[in-house]
Amino acid sequence: MAQGKDFYAVLGVSESASADEIKKQYRRLAKKHHPDANKSDPKAAERFKEISEAYNVLGDAEQRKKYDEMRKYGAFGGFTSRPPGGGARPRPGAGAPPPGADAGGIDFEGFDIGGLGGLGDLFSSMFGGGARGGGSRARGPERGQDIEANVEIPFRTAATGGQVPITLEMNEECGTCHGSGGAPGAKLSTCPECKGRGTVSFGQGGFAVNRPCPMCLGRGQVPSERCPTCGGSGEVRARRTIKVNVPPGSGAETRLRLKGQGGRGASGGPQGDLIITFTVQPDRFYKREGLDLIATVPLNIAQATLGTKVSVRTLDGKKVTLKIPPGTPAGKRFRVREQGIEHNGARGDLLVEVTIVVPDKLTPDQEKLMREFAEAGGMKY
Repeated sequence: MAQGKDFYAVLGVSESASADEIKKQYRRLAKKHHPDANKSDPKAAERFKEISEAYNVLGDAEQRKKYDEMRKYGAFGGFTSRPPGGGARPRPGAGAPPPGADAGGIDFEGFDIGGLGGLGDLFSSMFGGGARGGGSRARGPERGQDIEANVEIPFRTAATGGQVPITLEMNEECGTCHGSGGAPGAKLSTCPECKGRGTVSFGQGGFAVNRPCPMCLGRGQVPSERCPTCGGSGEVRARRTIKVNVPPGSGAETRLRLKGQGGRGASGGPQGDLIITFTVQPDRFYKREGLDLIATVPLNIAQATLGTKVSVRTLDGKKVTLKIPPGTPAGKRFRVREQGIEHNGARGDLLVEVTIVVPDKLTPDQEKLMREFAEAGGMKY
């Protein structure tokens, strides 16, 4: 990120943007600036990394909170706040700075922001570095990002369990350069931007924090020729299909965490996790109330009046016959025990609900009989 810019500016969103707005904007920019779509533009990979770096912070609620606190205290507009206690900033040459202070005289250790700890800890947790002069080195292994996905599953799969295939798009290690960013046979040399440290400092107003070097992407080395497949980023966008086990009794908003199925780790770090949220498709016959299943059975007027027998199928395909007594009203439910959804050792019931279907048209004979029925009951029409 260039000096004077911040992550909101990088993504082109306001400070009040919602998480969904940030995600949509990130996806739009990532698609537009992805190196695979801009192979003739040597700056695309750097722009793509800058966008990803911004989203790594703003897309995470906790990191965004810390980042907003940093901005509030002037981290991107000239830091002018004084150390706790209201004392003036020490003059140049007035003595060695106290522990935890940088050359500008700001006490990072004592400056607490909203209970988040000292600024040194805050910057370190977000950017991998602290005050100026902190002997940075190339980044070590870092865990990959968690990936969230919404998966739509059939009603009966959610109820009884099963497997569903899902296809995801994610960054994976480039198969051509194996993550080095260099073309086959290219030589690696010390990065001239960060001098091999893997990080560069940025800041204003007497303080600095470290971030991954945009030239070497934190590796500390640059290839003599960039990989033609990934444009030097070391990773490519790939589609991956995996099978997900759906637990019995899953419902809307059920979440699963699949360890090690998320984003690729940096510098040999472990992959993140895949977090799946289910949405359940409606069924043409069943509805769900907790662990109970609701099955609607239509009856005509004669069946509801005189009584009848109906057959329904349970979720596992068994046939159950129910006796409907005379005079059954619409909305009456009949319970078939332990034929509902099973979850964590508990099982619901199957509730058969009656509806009364009134014909749109009657034959002359049917109309005559209906009139006779009404007259016999003293009904006026």
